[in-house]
Amino acid sequence: MNLPYEPLNRRHAIAAISLTSAAFLLSACGSDNDDLAQRASNDGTNYVAGDGSVEEFAPESRGEPVAFESTLFDGTEITAETFEGRVSVLNFWYAACPPCRAEAPDLQAIHEEFEPEGVQFLGVNTRDTQPTAEAFERNFGITYPSMEDRTGQVMMAMTDYAHPSAVPTTLVLDKEGRVSARIVGIVEPGTLRALIETVLAENGPPASASPGGSEDGSG
Repeated sequence: MNLPYEPLNRRHAIAAISLTSAAFLLSACGSDNDDLAQRASNDGTNYVAGDGSVEEFAPESRGEPVAFESTLFDGTEITAETFEGRVSVLNFWYAACPPCRAEAPDLQAIHEEFEPEGVQFLGVNTRDTQPTAEAFERNFGITYPSMEDRTGQVMMAMTDYAHPSAVPTTLVLDKEGRVSARIVGIVEPGTLRALIETVLAENGPPASASPGGSEDGSG
């Protein structure tokens, strides 16, 4: 799948992943025993979820800060100011997406690892109602918040980086709210950690408050 823009600075590429699809229902289990999650690593021809590419953008090549408004499932408002002064990770997902289920434990672990450094994780749920999204979060132990985007408002605002047919997509934002890297497909934990560490090392003081949370980063 070719995405609709020319990458600015490609440093990494990982193999494309072939995936299968089926009719999906949420199950009360983690990814180790989750049939849907395991389909993300099996060969198949019907499910398409990104080309597995990783791209990193040099500071001088990054675009404008993200500019969209949305609302987390808990009612917290998200604006451009949400991303100012701190590193952020945006993960586009939905509950019945096999690779989303496969990567969920890794995303949660990395969130817990970097939260003390002020890194905020936010999900962008592209298809689900709130009860379905919250069931997914309970099943996989996800503690960082997500916003509902069934209307595609956030996706349209981020269309240069997150293509509607490429889910999951994970974006790393620098402390100015600019996209510094993206992963299209399942997150490889070591790669995401390296991308976060790169922008953490750039100039600018860290922030510790999470959207709707306390100053120490707790929810």
